[in-house]
Amino acid sequence: MAVLDPALPRTRTGRIWTYVGDDEHPYTVYDYTPNRSRDGPDAFLKEFSGFLQADAYSGYDELYKDPARDVTEVACWAHARRRFYEAQSSDLMRSTVMLAYIRLLYDVEREARDMKLNGEKRLALRLAKSVRILDDIKAYLERERPNVLPKSPEGQAIAYTLSNWKALRCYCEDGDLAIDNNGAERSLRGIAVGRKNWMFFGSDNGGRTAAILNSLIATCKRLHIDPFAYLRDVFERISSQPKNQLDELLPNKWMVARQCALIGNISAKATHME
Repeated sequence: MAVLDPALPRTRTGRIWTYVGDDEHPYTVYDYTPNRSRDGPDAFLKEFSGFLQADAYSGYDELYKDPARDVTEVACWAHARRRFYEAQSSDLMRSTVMLAYIRLLYDVEREARDMKLNGEKRLALRLAKSVRILDDIKAYLERERPNVLPKSPEGQAIAYTLSNWKALRCYCEDGDLAIDNNGAERSLRGIAVGRKNWMFFGSDNGGRTAAILNSLIATCKRLHIDPFAYLRDVFERISSQPKNQLDELLPNKWMVARQCALIGNISAKATHME
């Protein structure tokens, strides 16, 4: 995002980072930083442990290397696929083979989705089908790697995939993991559209405020909550909400409380009618 800076005669570039939680943590959270250094995600994730799925941005590397943090890298097959797709113009045959292989991996995911499998059964399906495809992909890439120029688009696509192989294969270790981080990519669409409408942030503080408000709105949309109804209710109540109970106003907890209140009202009316 372009950001106004009174010390400069022009705007500079700030960054919006997106973090999409799993089903147990149904939040879509944006974080603003004035630059693209690894300090942003490092600070945001300082207390995080578990699986972190992202692209191969080097700024995350220290998170994976620190054993005290217990963060496991999960790579994205959509990013790997994109490299082979872009390499078609220079090496159609090898790129087409790889795109076909990756299509087979996604066919397994589609099968799991159509069957509405839970994490345990999805993992069993991947172990039965995807692992064999992954082994074939690795064997093919290792066989073809000596036959392409390292700096060519195909050579770089092969190098990227093999250098991130452990992380690309990681999704077959847990059925609740996704094959790619397209959820995070989709969460940035609103920011991309807004960038054309807002033109710029007025300051770094404005960027942080925008990140917070967009986090609330995106999480509401994720949970199928009317953002306007949520924000109106929260703004009316937040001044009297105890500080140690602010988490009760998070969208998912707010939704549960509203549903319970609605059920209580319906029950009370039914009792009154009796």
